[in-house]
Amino acid sequence: MATLTAIIEKASDGGFSVYSPDVPGVYAPAPTEDEAKAEFMEMLEEQAEDTFDSTGKYPAWYSADGIKVEYTYSLSGFFEAFPFINASQLGAAIGINPSLMRRYKSGQKGVSQKQRQLIQSEIGKIASRLQSVRF
Repeated sequence: MATLTAIIEKASDGGFSVYSPDVPGVYAPAPTEDEAKAEFMEMLEEQAEDTFDSTGKYPAWYSADGIKVEYTYSLSGFFEAFPFINASQLGAAIGINPSLMRRYKSGQKGVSQKQRQLIQSEIGKIASRLQSVRF
């Protein structure tokens, strides 16, 4: 089974889009995250079949056993998927300037690998704390 990494991001119309850097030209926008994922899977299958029809071979990223997609979020996609998380408050909680976090959220500023790792680590810590909550 082939494994692809796909990125979920906020689409320009306020919905979601999914793409994979490994599969040029396959970009699936939709109003919801689930619809974008489903559209992406359909487009992958169509792309693989089209490639096979034209060349007699499936693309390197495709496997007849199926395709497993590991989804990751861009920061804009993350905040679109979890709109109840306030970017400014999250930034302050994890030690990132709130204004900078808002710029990451809007896509006005790119996120370095180092910042991405910091954000991932700190969100993991928050998730662990949330899992320990009992009412």
